[in-house]
Amino acid sequence: MPYRHRALEARLKRYLALFPAVAVTGPRQSGKSTLLQTAFPELPYVSFDDPEEVRAAGMDPRGYLSRFPERVILDEAQRAPELFSYLKIAIDSDRQRKGRFILSGSNQFTLSRRLSESLAGRIGLLELHPFERHEMPKEGRKNQMLFGSYPELVMRDHEGSREWYSSYLATYLERDVRLANDVGKLSDFQTLVRLLAVRTSQEYNASSLAREVGVDSKTVESWVSILEASYLVFRLRPWKANIGKRLVKHPKVFFWDTGLVCHLSGIRDVEALESGPLGGPVFENLVVAEILKAAAHRGLDVEVNYFRESNGLEADLLVHDRDTGRHWVVDAKSGHTAKAPWIESLAKVASLVTKPKTATIPRPVVIYRGQTRHDWPSTGGDFLGFEDAIAEWQTAAK
Repeated sequence: MPYRHRALEARLKRYLALFPAVAVTGPRQSGKSTLLQTAFPELPYVSFDDPEEVRAAGMDPRGYLSRFPERVILDEAQRAPELFSYLKIAIDSDRQRKGRFILSGSNQFTLSRRLSESLAGRIGLLELHPFERHEMPKEGRKNQMLFGSYPELVMRDHEGSREWYSSYLATYLERDVRLANDVGKLSDFQTLVRLLAVRTSQEYNASSLAREVGVDSKTVESWVSILEASYLVFRLRPWKANIGKRLVKHPKVFFWDTGLVCHLSGIRDVEALESGPLGGPVFENLVVAEILKAAAHRGLDVEVNYFRESNGLEADLLVHDRDTGRHWVVDAKSGHTAKAPWIESLAKVASLVTKPKTATIPRPVVIYRGQTRHDWPSTGGDFLGFEDAIAEWQTAAK
């Protein structure tokens, strides 16, 4: 299977020149091991999926690390907890050595705790998400919204996606959630995940979800935090300003991978997706996730929110890249036909979110499935075809 280069590679190599250790985190099957082994084929590679390596590290952690006087890749590092104190000792013995240890792991709960307890201030943290659109082969992009962006699925043309996602969720629940967290009944947790999927791109209300699942709102909040920590979902906060009480206060919830949304929602083909009630929300989810993946992989200093007033005025995404000054007010529309009122609505939002005395003027942008049309119907607003819009972040962003 040919390797697809990842946008994170450039940032990873920069971090190795800045920090004694670097950790690459992210969801299961996002390509962490493949990235590290391919980017650094000359380095020794240890996977703690191997019980013998775990045993050796546990019996003599100091001696184990002494096997690697230069750089080393330690994959699934959370499985060897005894090593972390000795990693700290090794780093502190020569703080000027950069990039000596490269760690990765899939169980975010355990790995994050180990890193914060032992290596705070000594390690650079990076996130690797499933493929960005422009990391995928062109022929694989046509089914991205329905079948997702996980590298293994993409590289086999999404064959067997239903079985793949079923196995993925079972592994996640059994190996990550059950072992690392007291979530109570896994069936209730699964119910919440499915409810979030059919509510993707909508406002998140813990109390409403709690009533449907049959648990309290604190439990829902805890479970959603687990899903965020494992890079399955993320929440987008509403934009806030002192313009009265018209703005909504709830965040919106999204999935990092729309293939998972469709699987959990029972959507199995393009016709069911595009003709059903989730066609628009899943397209919006795809737009937002692709822009945020670009920002995460490149380390962009972005501020992201959404905007909604109680009277119905809204924008799906406000995204401000503080490094470049790029500032978009975005609506995602799943249709193919440009409609002037969409830009007019976004222009109103742009006027409300423009900060006084700032040189950054938000750009009203409708991202849709039609052809790109700049400065239409008047100067200052753009209709961007989905491919062109995402390319502005994933191919031009550095």
